[in-house]
Amino acid sequence: MGIFDTLGNLIKGELIDVIEWTDNTGNTMVQRFNMGGKEIMMGAQLTVRESQAAVFVNEGTIADVFGPGRYELSTSNMPVMTKLQSWKFGFNSPFKAEVYFVNTKQFLDRKWGTSNPVMMRDAEFGMIRLRAFGVYAVRVTDPAVFLKEVFGTRQVTTIEDVEGQLKRTMVSGLSDAIAESKIPALDLAANYDELGSYALKAINPKVAELGLSLTSFVIENISLPEEVEKTMDRRTSMGVIGDMGRYTQYQAAEAMREAANNPAGGAGAGMGMGAGMAMGQMFAQAMAQPQQAAPAAAPAAPAAAPQAAGSFCPEFGSPVAAGAKFCANCGAKQAQQAVCPGCGQPVTPGAKFCANCGQKL
Repeated sequence: MGIFDTLGNLIKGELIDVIEWTDNTGNTMVQRFNMGGKEIMMGAQLTVRESQAAVFVNEGTIADVFGPGRYELSTSNMPVMTKLQSWKFGFNSPFKAEVYFVNTKQFLDRKWGTSNPVMMRDAEFGMIRLRAFGVYAVRVTDPAVFLKEVFGTRQVTTIEDVEGQLKRTMVSGLSDAIAESKIPALDLAANYDELGSYALKAINPKVAELGLSLTSFVIENISLPEEVEKTMDRRTSMGVIGDMGRYTQYQAAEAMREAANNPAGGAGAGMGMGAGMAMGQMFAQAMAQPQQAAPAAAPAAPAAAPQAAGSFCPEFGSPVAAGAKFCANCGAKQAQQAVCPGCGQPVTPGAKFCANCGQKL
């Protein structure tokens, strides 16, 4: 090996002839290629993989941008660099430049949410506060703009470096989308897809100024204030109940049943008997309502006279045996009324015969 071959190998060792980059992190958006203080050989091999872009910067000025493919660097495929360096035709000397690899893949399943409630004007509830959260996907669509507006002069930029700005922009876009859509608060849950489309249209023009684009914006949940949710629950319950009159009667009957089942000694038994009678009357009235609305039927045969079985205590409400002078539960004195010893029906004081059965008194 001659001295010129040895010198050529030494010179080549100080030059870069292969430029490529692979990402093992999954969250890197831009990575500066490590030149190691070396120059780039004219004719060096540049490999740009799918979902990547390579950006050449000459003395702080963005020059040529390469998409996916394999390139042999020369003046023919670096027109901007050739112009900036004032290279003449056939220039074959090494040159200095900075190379940045930009990740153009989609960054998926990124979380977003409202750190503070978002104010919304609703036609039915007035001013209300909303909280929302979901996921989004973003990608770099203009590598040159992203380097100029976001990357700066750093060595590496990750998706976490831009998430704060993206989330604030998305919350603002969601607020605009809700206002423009004019969807009532009660119908928001049924229109997540529509709201997501509205928000995507409102957000993308803002992030495009950074060289970015949202590829998806998904709303997982919009939570309303507790007061509004309680109102919605009450309206749902009213819709399920249907007939409020029947429901009120049913609730009253349930309350009386619970009171009757309450083990409270003799008083509980008396209340249970009184509640049972009141419940029977209430259900009788409830059953009589539809009968009054129905067409008149044929007259029924007269019913037999009921057997009298005493009366009820006016103080306690419990039954009192016929002829009893005091209530067995509370001891209240009972009003006396003459009754027929044969049929037990009340008779007029001083009458000699029962008006119901004719028995002599």
